[in-house]
Amino acid sequence: MKINKIYLPFLFFTCIAIGVLIGGMVNYPIENTSFVKNNYKVKLNRLLDFIDNEYVDDVKTDSIVDLTVTSILSKLDPHSVYLARNEQKNESEIMRGDFVGIGVNFYMYKDSVAVIKPIENGPAAKAGILPGDRILYANNFKLFGKKIPNDTLYTKLRGEEGSKVTLTIYRKSVNKKIKIELLREVVPIKSVDTHVMLNKSVGYIKINRFAETTANEFHTALLDLKRKGIQELVVDLRENGGGFLEKAVEVADELLKEKELIVFTKNKKGNIDKTYATKGGLFETGKVYILIDENSASASEILAGAIQDNDRGMVVGRRSFGKGLVQREMDFDDGSAVRLTIARYYTPSGRSIQKPYKKGENSKYFNEFETRFESGELYEKDKIKIADSLKFKTKTGRIVYGGGGIVPDVFIPLEVNHGEESLDYILKSGIVGHFVFEELDKDRKEFKGLSLDSIITKVLTNDLYVKKFKIYLLAAGLEINLDRSKTIVNRYIAAEFARQLLGENLYYQIVLKEDKMLKAILK
Repeated sequence: MKINKIYLPFLFFTCIAIGVLIGGMVNYPIENTSFVKNNYKVKLNRLLDFIDNEYVDDVKTDSIVDLTVTSILSKLDPHSVYLARNEQKNESEIMRGDFVGIGVNFYMYKDSVAVIKPIENGPAAKAGILPGDRILYANNFKLFGKKIPNDTLYTKLRGEEGSKVTLTIYRKSVNKKIKIELLREVVPIKSVDTHVMLNKSVGYIKINRFAETTANEFHTALLDLKRKGIQELVVDLRENGGGFLEKAVEVADELLKEKELIVFTKNKKGNIDKTYATKGGLFETGKVYILIDENSASASEILAGAIQDNDRGMVVGRRSFGKGLVQREMDFDDGSAVRLTIARYYTPSGRSIQKPYKKGENSKYFNEFETRFESGELYEKDKIKIADSLKFKTKTGRIVYGGGGIVPDVFIPLEVNHGEESLDYILKSGIVGHFVFEELDKDRKEFKGLSLDSIITKVLTNDLYVKKFKIYLLAAGLEINLDRSKTIVNRYIAAEFARQLLGENLYYQIVLKEDKMLKAILK
């Protein structure tokens, strides 16, 4: 980061008396009223300059500035944050909804880059790269046998659109090294994971975040479901941590009638900005259900709150995260950025759903779900702490509550047993995917040509893979009792086999079939 330095000016005193020249030079700061007025800014700049010029050892001043900025923001609120250059680049790609690269899902398996699956229609898939391939070299850069930082790895596989890269691949199935040249392309990162028909009249759309492309993806998915004759719609926002407020508004606009209030924001000056639905939404009539959980936050809560407060549909699940603060991003010349909270947002009934926080206690704030586990809130609706002073009314007069997330209309407890909450996290993380990849990698011929029914029969009819998964977790240092949760563990393992062998939609066909929230809706 480039630092503007304030150099202490030199004052030159020159006196001439009776033919004698007396010259003097002293290091002395000129008093400046603006400096006095902004003394705290001057202090910071002078300190950095002092360290830069006088400190006994060489110091990277930019790293000190990063720490300073991070420390300052941590004293404000949990969502005002500093993003270093690499973090900002990755975040930007995710929220933009695409990146330029070769298009593979991979992870570091032992000492090499293992391809879990090429992205459909991406450069790698077109070039013939297969699941299970190891990428040994990108051009002449070695990618195996050593620890490679993620940012270095991404740099070698990604690049400019249209740029060439020669990959050296080891294909285990034929025990050969293969060289493949391909062109890097723009590869989409989907924010709508899937859209399917749950039955003849109920459609389902899963949104994993609100990125720049989300509204268009949602529109396309909803259009397809409408062609198939849906009368009811389920929008799944579970595990969706939010994203762009504007994109949540655009999704809500597809479901609400003209002039219905979606959200309003209020800044430090008290200025209120209201956003209303426009005409022509794709699904303005017909039942709507919004699925939420403890990890649904921010833009997800805006959409859920708009549906709930306008009595447009039912919110199903567990109390959401509780983020009611709006950030604006400020980019720096070096590629880093600051996201600063500039306003609070409110649902149409006037609710702020921001949960309480203490400045400087960000860790406690983000780990608040542990309190929910301990209180039993994730298993019983009556354990949800609701402030009677924060009652609000929906359009038809129903009571809803503010002060800490969206409380669902229909409560559905956590699927895993009490005391096994860490298992829920594991099943939704990448661990199951890595386990399944390694099982497939032992002998891919055994799984070649399997249909969805064959996968279900192979995995769900016995405990073989549950036992293997338990051993896998133990090897990773995770001692978890799976005995009481064999059914759900088996279901996620079978779904992951389906995803890696047959595609994303097949994963959801298995996972959603026994989903407690969907079962409650379909009743």
